[in-house]
Order: sequence, then structure tokens, then C-alpha cells
Amino acid sequence: MNIETVTPTAEATISPCCGPTCCGGTIADTAEANVPADRAAIQAAVRAKYDSVAKAVAAGKSGASAIGCCGGDSCADPITSDLYTEAETLGLPKDAILASLGCGNPTALAELLPGEVVLDLGSGGGIDVLLSARRVGPTGKAYGLDQSDEMLALARQNQRQAGAANVEFLRGAIENVPLPSDTADVIISNCVINLSGDKRKALAEAFRVLKPGGRLAISDVVFLGAVPTDLKKSVELWAGCVAGALESDEYRTLLAEVGFEAIDIEPTRVYRAEEAKAFLAGTQLDPLAGGLDEIDGKAAAAFVRARKPVIEG
Repeated sequence: MNIETVTPTAEATISPCCGPTCCGGTIADTAEANVPADRAAIQAAVRAKYDSVAKAVAAGKSGASAIGCCGGDSCADPITSDLYTEAETLGLPKDAILASLGCGNPTALAELLPGEVVLDLGSGGGIDVLLSARRVGPTGKAYGLDQSDEMLALARQNQRQAGAANVEFLRGAIENVPLPSDTADVIISNCVINLSGDKRKALAEAFRVLKPGGRLAISDVVFLGAVPTDLKKSVELWAGCVAGALESDEYRTLLAEVGFEAIDIEPTRVYRAEEAKAFLAGTQLDPLAGGLDEIDGKAAAAFVRARKPVIEG
């Protein structure tokens, strides 16, 4: 595949995140799944998706295989390749790696320090929480938040296998974080904010939970400039992580409106039309490939950084 990679200032790679029903249903079924009636429906759809991922991993399969990836366990989705280095995954439970469905490496982005408190929004099987726990050490703490009971059970199992004493997994939605204000030094997230039905609320909650001076360091998928709605839907159908993605300027505006400063959105991998066409070839979504030239290079994985202001005086 021809993937245009933008070299960021921090280490960046891309992880598995296949479309929710890439090959498993009709085009109409997939389109309907990507246009929920309301925010509650979005939450329910996301929870069901990740419940199925956790069950697949518990059965010894990759998480990608549970959400309709055309390649099964060897998914060739351009959003799915090479997230973590071998050094990072060394010693991690296999199931934590199999359940990984992100679009970047926020633990590398965040530049975590010993003793810091970290919160991962949408922590899934726990890979980024376990990596964060290593970085902050025994004097720090890593929280993971997820709304899927199946994922939480998997993450806690991975925590036990890893022997991570400075880790705690919480049940809840990213729009309503069950932690007090001013708790975390750093908030990370890996291709989850775009799945929220209320992104303003999710980002406002991240702001609330951060300590003054705390850092937001997330990986997400963004659109680089304006994209017509009908064309957005085409790309959303072949890459579930793109569903709900914001334009980069929208992202900056929302972050500023909820109070963040020092906002930076840095594309790390730009997705090309030919790779999408190769991914769709021979599948039930193949007819969509013809319209993708118009959005060539307009969707990207990105590092999103921001800071909560320090209270003066």
C-alpha cells in the first residue's frame, strides 16, 4: 500500500482499527450502523462493537477479526499497521496486544514522567494503560476508563498477568468520567474521541479531570480540511475509526472553547485513495471505491496535544 507518512516530532506509528462491518454485511447495513439516531445510540453501538472485540480476543483471535476486517486476523486496512515497537510490547500479555484497535501511540506522544497520574479514555484491553504504568513507575498511577464490561474484564485480566500494581480500570463513558476534578497530570486516548456522540462534553470532561498545567496527548483520526458529507460517508464505511472524525480546525476550536491552550494537531499518517481501493477490492463495499479519489489525502491519523492552563496567583 502507498501510505504517505508524515514524520512527527515524537515517535509515531499506527495501530489496528478496522471498519465495524467492513465485510460482514451489506452496504446498507454498514451505512445504517454509521448513522445512529442519537448520542445514546452511538454509545450503545460503540459498546457492542468493543464487547465483540473482547470476546474474540478471549477466544484467541485478534480484535480486528471481530469487527469485520476483510483480511481477518491479517487485516490490511491502512489504519491498522505497526503501532508499537517490539521493545514496547515485550513482556505485555498477548491479549492486550490482540485487543489493540487504536490509530497511534499516545504513550510515546505524552512523554510521561515518573510519579505522574495518567488517565486513558477508552482504554480497551489496556495496552496503553500498561505501557503508561511502566513509564510513570511505582510512584505514579495509570487509570483506564471504558464503558464495555467485556473489555474491562479483559483489561483487568491483562493487568493481573502483567503484575501492574499501579493500574486501576474504571467503568464509565468518556463524556462522564468517574474521577474528581484535577486528578490527572496527563490524559491520553487512542482513536476514541472520534467515536463520541458528544465530543464537546468528552473534551470538557478531559479538561475538568486534568490538574492545572496538565497535558492532553491523544491519537485520533482527523479530516484535513472540509470534506463533503456524502464523501465522508464513503471513507467512514471502509475505516470505522474515521466515523465521526472532525476536521482539524473543528478540533482546535472545540479544544479552545472548553478551555485548553497550546493546542497542536500534527498529522502522522495521511491516507491515500489507492490504499482504500486496494482494501475494498473484491468486498461488498467495492462500489464505494470509485468516489474516493475526491478525498484522497484528506483523512489522517494525528497527534493532538493541548494543555490546561495553570491557575495564576
